[in-house]
Amino acid sequence: MTTPPVPVTPRTEGDPRPDTLGMRLAHRAMLRDVRRLTDLLQQVAAGRTAVEAKRAAGIAGYVGDYCDSVHHHHSAEDDALWPVLAASAGPSVDLAELSDDHAALDPLLDRIRAGAAAFAARPADEDAVTALAVDLAELRDTLEEHIADEEASVLPAIEQHVSVGDWAAVEARIRKRAKLSFEVPRVVDVVTPEERATLVAEGGLAVRLMLALLVPPFRRRERRVFGG
Repeated sequence: MTTPPVPVTPRTEGDPRPDTLGMRLAHRAMLRDVRRLTDLLQQVAAGRTAVEAKRAAGIAGYVGDYCDSVHHHHSAEDDALWPVLAASAGPSVDLAELSDDHAALDPLLDRIRAGAAAFAARPADEDAVTALAVDLAELRDTLEEHIADEEASVLPAIEQHVSVGDWAAVEARIRKRAKLSFEVPRVVDVVTPEERATLVAEGGLAVRLMLALLVPPFRRRERRVFGG
């Protein structure tokens, strides 16, 4: 575990709690996508959905961006969040098992990227389709368990021990790594109306511009990948 980039100021009783909505939304978007990608590839593998070469390439590209997004999320936790949380919470939080999960994810993500490329090259190859579907199902099951663990242990620890200022700095570091053209439209799909109103109110013009510029082209991409 690396040293925090700046000294931390742990939250004390009575201080405002950091808002972890952004992390919760990232988790929701991550689970939604892995579930629908798994379902799509299982449909293709079972012969219930026909995919021509152009759509296969689109699916493979989406899978690649999704794998990059998952890697970004867990590497940002390792590099930006874990050190701050460990320094703020001390021995009351144990991140070892979650860090081990992150290390185990990378080989699976690499295998899925390779499987997606094989599927794009040979969309009619039953073995290639089945292998990708199986790997995506494994990723789905892994993420469902891992995210449940994080939301049960890490998010309450952040809210209890990390100061608002330190949490804002962590979120800023994470955003710098994000591919906003992929992340923002996916988050839009998982917010409640109340959460969307809060995000727009807090983000102001910058958020409204991002939504106007990034969501429409992403919707067209989604239709090419998932149909509809």
